[in-house]
Amino acid sequence: EGNPPRCLIGEGDKAAPYAVVPDAARHVVAHVFKVIFDPFVGKLALFRIHQGTVTRDSQLFIGDGRKPFKVGHLFTLFGKEHPEVTNGIPGDIRAVAKIDDIHLDAILHDSHDEDFLHLQPSRFPLPVAGLAIRARRIQDEQRLAEALHKLLEEDPSLALEANPSTRETVLRGLSELHLRTVLDQLQARYRIELDTDKPSVAYRETITAGAQGQHRHKKQTGGAGQFGEVVLQVEPLARGAGFQFVSAVVGGAIPGALIPAVEKGVREGLAAGAIAGYPLVDLKVVVTDGKHHPVDSKEVAFVAAGRKALLAAVREAIPVVMEPIVDLEVQVPQDAIGSVTGDLAGRRGRVLGTRALPHGRMVVIAQAPLAELDEYPERLKAMTGGNASYTLELAQYEPVPESLQRDLCAAFRHGGEAD
Repeated sequence: EGNPPRCLIGEGDKAAPYAVVPDAARHVVAHVFKVIFDPFVGKLALFRIHQGTVTRDSQLFIGDGRKPFKVGHLFTLFGKEHPEVTNGIPGDIRAVAKIDDIHLDAILHDSHDEDFLHLQPSRFPLPVAGLAIRARRIQDEQRLAEALHKLLEEDPSLALEANPSTRETVLRGLSELHLRTVLDQLQARYRIELDTDKPSVAYRETITAGAQGQHRHKKQTGGAGQFGEVVLQVEPLARGAGFQFVSAVVGGAIPGALIPAVEKGVREGLAAGAIAGYPLVDLKVVVTDGKHHPVDSKEVAFVAAGRKALLAAVREAIPVVMEPIVDLEVQVPQDAIGSVTGDLAGRRGRVLGTRALPHGRMVVIAQAPLAELDEYPERLKAMTGGNASYTLELAQYEPVPESLQRDLCAAFRHGGEAD
C-alpha cells in the first residue's frame, strides 16, 4: 500500500492527525503526488490510493471542495502509455484527466466526513537561479503564458515573477541547469522560440529630505491653448510605506475636478523615476498651490504640470538610488568557510554569523546586494567542488554606494533623462 501520508483533519490550530487505513471497503483517501500535461490527453493528475476503492463512477472531492467531480476515465501508467482501468485499491497508482482544480499534494476523498482533510505542506527548495524570458514573436506571448502555467503546475520548485519596474518576466529555478532543462522542454513541447537574458536588478529611487517643486505648463497652438501650474511639496516616508498623495489646495487655485489629473501626472513621474530611471517609492506628495485658466486649463495640462513639478521637487530632495538586499544562507563544508566568507565580503556582503551542522558542514548567514550575486552559483561551485548550496530571500532595500549611484545616473542621462 506504500507509506500513507501524514494527514491532518480540521482547520488551523484545531487540525488533528487522521489515521489512513489501507482498507478497500472504507471511504476513499488518495494523494495527488504529480501533475503532468500530456499532449494528447491534457492535464493528468497522478495519485496513490491509500484507503478505499476508486472506480470510473466514483464522485471525488478535492480537499475541502464542496462540489465533487466524476472520475469518468481512470488511467494507469506504463511509461508513455496510460491505458484505462476500471478501478483502483489501496497501493495502486492511478490518474484522472482534465480536472482543472486538481493540484499537487491535493487529497481526494469521497465523503464529507473527510472535509478539511489535508497534508502538512510540502517544503520545496527555494528557487534561486533566474532568467528573464520572452517570446521571440509577439504572436507567441499568450501561448508562452499558458505553457509556463502548465510547467509551474508540473514542477513546484519553479517560480514565475512579473517585475513591473523592469518590465521583465523572470523564471526562477533551482540552478542554471534546471532552468535550461525547463527552457528546452518549453521549446520542444510547445515549439515557442524564446529570448532569454539575465534579470535586471529592480533598483528603486527615494528621497531623504523635503523639498518644493513648481511647474507651469503653457502651450499655445493658435486655437485653444493648454495652461496649468502646480506647486507641491515632497516629504520622505519610512521604508516600505509606499506613496501618499494629499491635496492641500485652498481657494480654488486648482479646481477640484482637476486634482485627479495632477495626481495622474505625479504617478507617471513616480513610475518613470527622476535621477536614474527607476520607480520612486516611500514619499508623500502634498499639492499646496497652483494656477488655472478658465478656458485653457485642461486635464492634459495638469497631468504635465504635476509630473514635472514632482521631478523638480525630487531633484532638490537629496534623492538616492536603492538596491535590493537579500538574506543568504550558504551551506558549505567546514574547510571552505574561509573562501566563502571572503568571497561574500568581496561582493559587498555582510557575514552575520555561522551555524554548525552535522558531518563537518557549516551554514554561513549573511546579507548581500542582489546585484553582486550574478554568477554566484558558478563561483560557489568552483570554491567548494560542487559541495554547497544556498538559499536567498529579499530582506530590504538600502542606498547604493555613491560610485554606483553616479554610474546609474550617468547611464540614465546618456539614455535619455526624464523631462
